Amino acid sequence: MPNFLVDSVSVSVSDSIKKEAHYEILPNPGSGIDLWYYSRTTTTDGNMPSETLQPERQKRLPFDSRRKSRTGKPAFRMIDLFAGIGGTRLGMESIGGQCVWTSEWDRFSQKTYATNFPSEHPVHGDIREAEAESIPPFDLLVGGFPCQPFSIAGVSKKNSLGTPHGFECKTQGTLFFEIARIIAHHRPAAFVLENVKNLLSHQKGETFNVIRETLQDELGYEVHHKVIDAKHFLPQHRERVFIVGFREPTKFSFSKLKLPKVGPKLDSILHPQDGSELAEEPFTIGAKAKVNPKYTLSDKLWNYLQAYAAKHKAKGNGFGFGLVTPEDTSRTLSARYYKDGSEILIKRGPRSNPRRLTPRECARLMGFPDDWQIPVSDTQAYRQFGNSVAVPVVKAVAKAMQPHLKKILKP
Repeated sequence: MPNFLVDSVSVSVSDSIKKEAHYEILPNPGSGIDLWYYSRTTTTDGNMPSETLQPERQKRLPFDSRRKSRTGKPAFRMIDLFAGIGGTRLGMESIGGQCVWTSEWDRFSQKTYATNFPSEHPVHGDIREAEAESIPPFDLLVGGFPCQPFSIAGVSKKNSLGTPHGFECKTQGTLFFEIARIIAHHRPAAFVLENVKNLLSHQKGETFNVIRETLQDELGYEVHHKVIDAKHFLPQHRERVFIVGFREPTKFSFSKLKLPKVGPKLDSILHPQDGSELAEEPFTIGAKAKVNPKYTLSDKLWNYLQAYAAKHKAKGNGFGFGLVTPEDTSRTLSARYYKDGSEILIKRGPRSNPRRLTPRECARLMGFPDDWQIPVSDTQAYRQFGNSVAVPVVKAVAKAMQPHLKKILKP
């Protein structure tokens, strides 16, 4: 499918700077088309690069064309555990994966997942209630499991009594155990696990040691891990550890992962409020798609946050709100954002209270496309995006894994 230029505009900023923008339909293999907005800045004065071209925003399409049922043979089959709303799945679908089984216990996340991946397999609930035998064959396991402590006390006693040991003993009762037992039963070609950066230091490193030993020594997988900051791809400082494993020896190395040196800024995800995008109520309203006033902080909340920050600053603490402009990179979006939005507040001028991000802007901040449907309340949407993976980071990891996974699966 060729690319099609559907709109273009050119604006002269000065004698030496010209800005151009155009909308372009791009093929999205296996899932329809994407409509991208590009900007190009050309300069002749030597103060800026002579030419830059980068995608700034996926425009909303009047129809959902991205997640139609895949036709043809997939590159591999995967299962999505602790799936949330499907961010990891999106990333892995970018290299041709087909999801054949999903588990997510939260009913609101299930609703968002099912809305955006319709007419497919049902979303299963509690992973602890799923029999490994009931899960269909798959090649790749992906999951972002909760960080829980492991108790290794009494292992020697269990050995002497002849009771189960190894990963069955060390991880029993944790949600990581559910991942381990499914891997042990199905022996997939590879897996990708994601967690908070603090997993590496949790219980002075003991938690991660048990995880690595379980995957590597007990289950026999080649294991790699790396902390990746989403700021390379998105205007957000968000560090997460990715754990990648292969059933067979490979030449995979995270050192070969290509990370952009300079990431985008918040203006790439904020509503332009100038009529260049369609209004999406209740997030934006009116002909110019202005941000709904309900996202602006009340005087009471804004005064409280300022007083709270001043109080802790006087004590030498770093607690406070994160006030940002379109030229900035934000703090980490968290699942508690629905409470007051304090970690990411958008400045609106010296005499105006700042505002929260809208749920659509949160979706963009996590790398979800603009045709991603948000069928839940603002509170639930904030929780879901705050708990999600950064989709472009998963895509980068997927691309790095692709040749090695392909080699293992080669007949």
